[in-house]
Amino acid sequence: MNTWHGIPVSPGIAIGPALVLDTEGVRIPRRRVSDEMVPEELIRLQTALVAAATHARNRQSEVATKHGRNIGSIFGSHAVLLEDPTLRYDLETLIRSESYSAEYAVSRHLRAKAKALDAAAAIAGEWATRVKADIIDLEKQLLNLLLGERRESLDDITSPVIVIATDLTPSETAQLDTKMVHAFATESGGPTSHTAILAGALEIPAVVGIGRLLSEISGGDLLIVDGAQGVVIADPDSETLARYEALLQAETDEAGRYEAMLDVEPLTKDGVHIELLGNIEFPSEAIHCLERGAEGVGLYRTEFLYVNKSRAPTEEEHFLAYREVLNAFGPDRPVVIRTLDLGADKFSEATGILNEKNPFLGLRSVRLCLRNKPLFVTQLRAILRASAFGNLKIMFPMISTVLELRQCLSLLLEVQEDLDEAGIDYKRNVPIGTMIEVPSAALVAESLAKQVSFFSIGTNDLVQYVLAADRNNEHVASLYCPVDPAVLKLMKHITVAGQQAEVDITVCGEMSGEPVYAPLLVGLGIRSLSVTPRKIPEIKKVLRCFTVPEAERVASEALRMDTARDVLSYLREQLRRFLPDVAE
Repeated sequence: MNTWHGIPVSPGIAIGPALVLDTEGVRIPRRRVSDEMVPEELIRLQTALVAAATHARNRQSEVATKHGRNIGSIFGSHAVLLEDPTLRYDLETLIRSESYSAEYAVSRHLRAKAKALDAAAAIAGEWATRVKADIIDLEKQLLNLLLGERRESLDDITSPVIVIATDLTPSETAQLDTKMVHAFATESGGPTSHTAILAGALEIPAVVGIGRLLSEISGGDLLIVDGAQGVVIADPDSETLARYEALLQAETDEAGRYEAMLDVEPLTKDGVHIELLGNIEFPSEAIHCLERGAEGVGLYRTEFLYVNKSRAPTEEEHFLAYREVLNAFGPDRPVVIRTLDLGADKFSEATGILNEKNPFLGLRSVRLCLRNKPLFVTQLRAILRASAFGNLKIMFPMISTVLELRQCLSLLLEVQEDLDEAGIDYKRNVPIGTMIEVPSAALVAESLAKQVSFFSIGTNDLVQYVLAADRNNEHVASLYCPVDPAVLKLMKHITVAGQQAEVDITVCGEMSGEPVYAPLLVGLGIRSLSVTPRKIPEIKKVLRCFTVPEAERVASEALRMDTARDVLSYLREQLRRFLPDVAE
């Protein structure tokens, strides 16, 4: 049994076979075969070894002719490894003794050799690193040959798996079939990357930022992913497996208990209403919000209409997506649509901006939209058209200056005039808001409040930009903390500015869905939280266990502290006092 610890980004427990995406790109469909099939597996193995060695010899000749004998010898060394009688003997032994399928024997054995070379690298240095790379390359070649027509892409999976990868892009994550992909774990990534956010939206357990992992897991290995504790376990012993099976059952039972909170009003202990809204990525998630008692949508991210597409969505595609959500929530419940926020870790060929040297500080969000006005106008037209079908609000993300906000408002006014001239129906006086997620916006919140009717504090980016800590970088994860004193002081400044201008304020970052932060946020003056849908029942339960004066005392004390560690310890202590069974 091997255990790894990473960053927990989406809670829950999953148990199932591994699909090692980045090395195999496919799933190994079988770990073991029947005794009668062992001779066939031995023949398949021998055929693949001969074919791979022949290919390596041919490549050696071709490359040597083009680039010289020294370069060609790289492939010659591949052939030598493939023709090594010891390798064949070891693989055949695994098949005979363990009844492994040929592909699983290859993956299991070569991963073990690669892992051994990691240990040797400290002594043998560059040589061990080169040989390890060769072994991983050979594994890919042999798996490609052995699987042949049996190759299964993520789209072809027919039984549940746990995906293991170096990283997953937001678009790859968005396409995961949650009926078959029950969890994922990645070597890279941070707690508030868009991939992590998507894991929460898809409601599957996920752990990121684990570090070295792929070289130690083979496709088909039995895994446990604990998305709450940030733990991944391979080949668990019987005791560990039984314990996690019991936890999985308890998790299912707990979900049933939270159903009792569905129709409970989100009130503090002294009866103050705290609006609880849902964050969504896709129209289909509207039902998740309703099933968990959301009072509306506080953040409808729209960029996934663009991601993984070679062309921009049409106005009609935008319109239909927005109308679907508005219809689900009816005429009274609010739906806040955030305009396009591409850039940073989300790219699309449709925008023409595929990469930048520093994308988090580059042509992102409204900067991109104001640069590409036809793209922006298409979305604004669709949003306004959809406003006729419900309680729609528009929110501009990543505003960094008052001038940017004014430019967005001016363009929106032009779109309204165009719709008026065309006789197209839309709702006049749609509420307009801005996200506060850049330090400059927080510092001029008083001026921004004169232009809008609501603020939404995006803590994910605000924390990142205040602390200069990339939220996707596991190496600076210790710096990234939503309750760092610098962040709290800015949040207090924003709430005071909003209250003085009578502007509604919501918190929509991941911070809003964590029970430990609920008393702090209410104490800062927040009366609206927008969270991942499945967090709604739990936050309701926490809210009902403290009064507003108690929350204000918590916030006041936290604002006096000097370090994030002190604040977090204090908040955990307070939550244990308010509600012991959710404090951890």
